[in-house]
Amino acid sequence: MKEYRTIHEISGPLMVVEQVSNVTYDELAEIELSDGSIRRCKVLEVNGDKAVVQLFESSAGINLRDSKIRFLGHPLELAVSSDMLGRVFNGMGQPIDGGPAILAEKRLDINGSPINPAARNYPNEFIQTGISTIDGLNTLVRGQKLPIFSGSGLPHAQLAAQIARQARVLDGESNFAVVFAAIGITFEEAEYFISDFKRTGAIDRTVLFTNLANDPAVERIATPRMALTAAEYLAFEKGMHVLVILTDITNYAEALREVSAARKEVPGRRGYPGYLYTDLATMYERAGRKLGLEGSITMIPILTMPEDDKTHPIPDLTGYITEGQIILSRDLYRKGVLPPVDVLPSLSRLKDKGVGVGKTREDHAPTMNQLFAAYASGKEAKELMTILGEAALSPTDLLYAKFAEEFEKRYVSQGSEENRDIFQTLDLGWDLLRILPRGELKRIKGEMVDKYYPVRE
Repeated sequence: MKEYRTIHEISGPLMVVEQVSNVTYDELAEIELSDGSIRRCKVLEVNGDKAVVQLFESSAGINLRDSKIRFLGHPLELAVSSDMLGRVFNGMGQPIDGGPAILAEKRLDINGSPINPAARNYPNEFIQTGISTIDGLNTLVRGQKLPIFSGSGLPHAQLAAQIARQARVLDGESNFAVVFAAIGITFEEAEYFISDFKRTGAIDRTVLFTNLANDPAVERIATPRMALTAAEYLAFEKGMHVLVILTDITNYAEALREVSAARKEVPGRRGYPGYLYTDLATMYERAGRKLGLEGSITMIPILTMPEDDKTHPIPDLTGYITEGQIILSRDLYRKGVLPPVDVLPSLSRLKDKGVGVGKTREDHAPTMNQLFAAYASGKEAKELMTILGEAALSPTDLLYAKFAEEFEKRYVSQGSEENRDIFQTLDLGWDLLRILPRGELKRIKGEMVDKYYPVRE
């Protein structure tokens, strides 16, 4: 392996190495300092015989004259094995839980390819998260990408942990695993995730990657790719159904912006690089089902919208690439509703594919539509009541206002420990619809109303 002593300059995390040959973009390299210590880096740019590399650690203490660099001939790789389940890794794929090193069955390049559209199988199986607002109204389907849009200070970390803990496929016999990547989080949040998974036993089927806020930006860019590489191995080589949860994509995009600025690239919207859309798409599109293969990758990316702005580039571009979004509401959170899922602007574009006979229950789709319509009417009635007073509302409007109140209190709010199966969620929906006169249930067929509409006591 050829070594170079031609490090020309250092600028922050970037270094320029001259007189190099056969060096490729994204290749991994090692810098050996005069004291024998090693620091890892990767190639960001190659121009003729010059290479720009970015350090994974600090550049402090590097002496240009006494340091040497060697290029390893391969990009960043992850050692994968079935033993990964139940383990905690850092953002570079090294175990940090005090356990033994992973005995690798193989080493995989973390820059995997998006699934070819021609090789995709259509997502069509229900995944139960135990959360009514997702299972009942914005159903998650195996192979889907369904992001959660949150705001700073909202409990998306608790929601992520709850989904990781509770999610399962209904047949009960499938191999189900969770790959959880925490990107750019605080030490406190990392401890919360690890202790929560250990407390509930969910750690046994989980592979956890944690990248802390004080870790280098270039590691933050690698973390979700590490998680997706582990997921691809478990799904497409071990036949497992894998749920990938990535939190927080905003921290990932900020790291991308930081690296882009260090490379002096021309910025795009809000200073993010112009290739942000492509970069996010190459990650998100690694989720899905493949024709002829049993396993699948379902993805829930979580992102905090800066200033709660849905038009910010990160949620905006994520919305284009993925199949819907779950939106958390600050108003509901102030009311004490947990998880504070804002039902009306939330959407799962594939929900119709995962519900119905043989998947959930025959009444799922019509009750979903009826609950949406009733809640929208109830919120409208409550707004009218605020402006005109209660006396201006008809008896039916008052019932709708009561429905909206009860719906938030009993259906949306369930706390972070309650795990409702889909049948409890559907029965609860019927129970709430009993507040309304039978004649108002216009979106459900008469025979279904006869079968499920609870009799008034």
